[in-house]
Amino acid sequence: MIFPEFNFSSRRSPVMGRGGMVAASQPMAVACGLQILEQGGTAADAAVATAAGLNVTEPCSTGLGGDAFCLYYEAATRKVYALNGSGRAPKSLSLQCLRQEGFTGAELPPYHPYTVTVPGACAAWCDTVQRFGRLQMSQILAPARRLADEGYPVEPLVADAWHNAITRGQLGRAVNGLEMSIEGRAPQPGEIFRNPGLARTFDQIAQGGKHAFYEGAVAEGIVATLAEAGGCLSLQDLADHHSTWEEPIHVRYRDLNVWECPPNGQGLTALLALNLLQGFDLAALPPLSADRLHLVIEALRLAFADAHYYIADPAFRPAPLEELLSADYATRRRALIDPRRAARSVQYGAPVASSDTVYFSVVDAFGNACSFINSNYMGFGTGIVPRGWGFTLQNRGHNFSLQEGHNNMLEGGKRPYHTIIPAMATRAADDSLFASFGVMGGFMQPQGHVQVLLGMADDNLNPQSALDRPRLCLAAEDMPIAAQGRVEIALEEGIPWQTAARLSELGHQVRPVSGMSRMLFGRGQIIYRDAASGVLWGGSDPRADGCAFALH
Repeated sequence: MIFPEFNFSSRRSPVMGRGGMVAASQPMAVACGLQILEQGGTAADAAVATAAGLNVTEPCSTGLGGDAFCLYYEAATRKVYALNGSGRAPKSLSLQCLRQEGFTGAELPPYHPYTVTVPGACAAWCDTVQRFGRLQMSQILAPARRLADEGYPVEPLVADAWHNAITRGQLGRAVNGLEMSIEGRAPQPGEIFRNPGLARTFDQIAQGGKHAFYEGAVAEGIVATLAEAGGCLSLQDLADHHSTWEEPIHVRYRDLNVWECPPNGQGLTALLALNLLQGFDLAALPPLSADRLHLVIEALRLAFADAHYYIADPAFRPAPLEELLSADYATRRRALIDPRRAARSVQYGAPVASSDTVYFSVVDAFGNACSFINSNYMGFGTGIVPRGWGFTLQNRGHNFSLQEGHNNMLEGGKRPYHTIIPAMATRAADDSLFASFGVMGGFMQPQGHVQVLLGMADDNLNPQSALDRPRLCLAAEDMPIAAQGRVEIALEEGIPWQTAARLSELGHQVRPVSGMSRMLFGRGQIIYRDAASGVLWGGSDPRADGCAFALH
């Protein structure tokens, strides 16, 4: 692909190189991954090093107390592999026991200890390296371990998120939450923060692998702290945890195959929307015009309606993936889109039978690519810290439905509907790597995947320009439910006022967003690989503190 001239609205140009590349939301985490590439590591090795570095430098988004998903492109076979590193609910937790305890709502309170599911990240790291890596875990974790022990200067956006978590009580009210503070306050931008507890955790994993986390002293610390907080996760729940290698799902969009992890992740949402948009000539419409954005909005609404109904743990409620992603189903659902008017209500379809976060991308010198995402869910998750271990526990169980009979209903040992999703695109003609990409941020993620992919596939944008382009976001809170009724559309500054006015005339409720609030539009990373030269083009989101960097 030869990219046209691009506009420098973010004052950034793409980063280029051939010897490997890392793109992430924190520069020091990028440096961790690059060190491993320089030592001969694969994209898998460098991805885990980057994940560990992000655990140190952006604990308000990610860590060993959360979950992870991975798409891995193996250059030798030109095949994409999917790893589901999400944890399961405590086996003793059930809808019946919650009702007996007086929980009557549709979901658990966001920071309740019952929202803690088994942290899947550690196993995901180890399993990714075991299958596709070359180096030892002690070598891979060494750069991040050094950062945790010696300290690092906190970046501005992280400092702001940290401050909000403490002042609003997410950390201050949680058991041991203020271990993630400096004398009860958040670190200032540029202030050094040390995390010796996390360095200890890295040491345990480096020496004993995932078993040291799920069956050793770390596991005992997790269970003891949760018991103190009123939770019910057990040592057996942790010991029984395992990642799963899945068959990735994909759709053809233009001349690309776009890949996502299957449910319980929400990557299905992006693929459903792309299947619908495939039937429109988007390239003929101005990119930020109301006519084009209206089609994107309506496709996303239909996709979220299906996702909310069908996405669940396939071990309990498998989704009819083949039918949902079929051309016939897309044709029937596409007919519901009126180019002249927003739908008043959107419901899930019935296919005919015959289911806060850090994202980063790594491509190595061998052409392998790792699209990786790791999350605590809501910022610091529950804010609960296993005493002395330096990480917070996720609140991913908040995504379970407490509605009896729902596919995503809370059940013991079940994985919840998951928002975190990595993405990848390969060329349909020869299965070569086109791009490893993702956009982090709750229910914004599939919306971000669709928008940056449209920028590259329909508008021939380079990775940085695709990330720079202003975005829209459907109802940032409680997306799956909101998508079925009237939806508020957040429009990022840079989208013309004429477009906003026309979208309003079409029946959309629009809200302009600027300043720090633009973080709701997600923070993405893209690495594109040129098919002829092997040159890597990297982009990093201007809405974050990070960067892309390459080896030559």
